[in-house]
Amino acid sequence: MAYSFNFDLSKFSQNFFRDLAKFSERNRLHKKLGSSSRKLMEKFKVHKLTGLPVAEASMIVEDLMDTYIRNLTQKEIFSKTKKRALLMPHCSRKYMDQRCKARFNAALSYYQCRHCSPDCSVNRATALAQKKGYDIFILPGGSCVRKLLATRKYDGIVGVACCEEIKLAAKLFELSKIPAQAVPLIKNGCSGTKFRMETLEAVMA
Repeated sequence: MAYSFNFDLSKFSQNFFRDLAKFSERNRLHKKLGSSSRKLMEKFKVHKLTGLPVAEASMIVEDLMDTYIRNLTQKEIFSKTKKRALLMPHCSRKYMDQRCKARFNAALSYYQCRHCSPDCSVNRATALAQKKGYDIFILPGGSCVRKLLATRKYDGIVGVACCEEIKLAAKLFELSKIPAQAVPLIKNGCSGTKFRMETLEAVMA
């Protein structure tokens, strides 16, 4: 289930995400996720800059840290995988109408990017993944993941999604024994969602 509220962290400085990674590394070693996320939220005034209540802003930061920690715990085994797939949300496309030339595969319920907009983040991510030998699937929703995995076998998965979807997918990957790396959305919603290309590059490295 996605968040019941919208947020946008896309204008936060690089320092915010660097500190987020640093706090996450520390929290992999000891269980103080809640207090650390609260400190980080207050340090960067996340609640004020996003206009969200403190509880919701703290939830976002804690979920981001949880995702980073999960990446850290899976990183070594993921690095040894060979056949990989990149799963992306269709809501990160530049256009959500006929201007987007992505081809839809009805059998497996995914879009295939056709590189129509150079400044589209999905296009950029697709180009990066293709260079690294990934199969790429642009999905209409998280429910499509199970359908995809039922027909395609992969050693490792990189998924771009909101933290709530990441949590649900993590359970599925764990049951399927597939090591995964996640790239959380930093702006959610039904369209125009955003993720950090730097994070994607890092987890795919």
